[in-house]
Amino acid sequence: QRLAMASREKPTVLSLAWNQDQGCFACGLSNGFRIFNADPLKQKEKREFDEGGVGHVEMLFRCNYVGLVGGGPVAKAPPNHLLIWDDRKRKCVIDLQYKSDVRGVRLRRDRIIAVLDTSVHIMTFTQSPQLLHKIETHANPKGLCALSPHATNVTLATLGNEPGHVQLLDLADLSLPPRLIVAHETPVVCLAINNEGTLIATASEKGTLVRVFETATSRKVHEVRRGSDRATIHCINFNQDSSLICVSSDKCTVHVFNLEDDSKGSSSSSVMKYFNSQWSFAKFTVSSPFTICAFASSGAVIAVGLDGTWYRFQHAREGRDKEQPVETRGFLELQDEAEDESEAR
Repeated sequence: QRLAMASREKPTVLSLAWNQDQGCFACGLSNGFRIFNADPLKQKEKREFDEGGVGHVEMLFRCNYVGLVGGGPVAKAPPNHLLIWDDRKRKCVIDLQYKSDVRGVRLRRDRIIAVLDTSVHIMTFTQSPQLLHKIETHANPKGLCALSPHATNVTLATLGNEPGHVQLLDLADLSLPPRLIVAHETPVVCLAINNEGTLIATASEKGTLVRVFETATSRKVHEVRRGSDRATIHCINFNQDSSLICVSSDKCTVHVFNLEDDSKGSSSSSVMKYFNSQWSFAKFTVSSPFTICAFASSGAVIAVGLDGTWYRFQHAREGRDKEQPVETRGFLELQDEAEDESEAR
């Protein structure tokens, strides 16, 4: 009865995540999950569970398989379970159980990646998944893991064994040792890989800088500065051709950086490093301290917050576009397309 009453109330947003091409975002809720088209904003799927909430949702592009981890005051499943939901069959078809809580999930068409407190498990995406590889990491309460969607350059990035370190794994050849990047002096709190799997962006708990490295060489190729005061960076994403990145933080801002104009600077002086770091050429304000951001195919920046607000920001870049006022909408109030059609009938 308690869950039935909760489902009639406005649900609490527990998590937000993009799909692999950032064309959709998934929303874990206290009573289920929803999937939205990012731009234009449309609700695509809405699933409510009597059992409880979903703390993490991982899409596989736009196909019918979705990775779920229970969450909220009353969870759909214990936190050490990773569920694969088949939306076509409207049921869970795989239930993987671990000795510790599942902190993150990543999916490819042939792989299931489970991120635990201090390890990452790489499984086959089959009816009875088999463990292919396991790597140990530093403490990873946020479940940090990035997976390239590229067909052949299959790079997985997660935390290394020391604070500030990132390790890269080639899923096409698991016999190769991980490649190490010494990214920061303090623990990494956010990372992202570009579409081709050739670049990785990282941010530390200081939240002042974002660094970009080549995955093949571990060489730092860009450094951009969000600000001078500490912040928690929640999301980083590249645009389609990796010429821009967007960054959101708990300062309720989303910054846009141009990597093509980056001036890295080589001076060891902290003052010179401060001035040589690339600053954002555009930014906008959001209402939620936790917001994820990405680029739409049009080039606009889309952001969604835990408070249920969607933003669309058309930035001005090198005079090619005219900066537009930020468009905002509440995404939890939307009905999905099937509901709209039934009401029309």
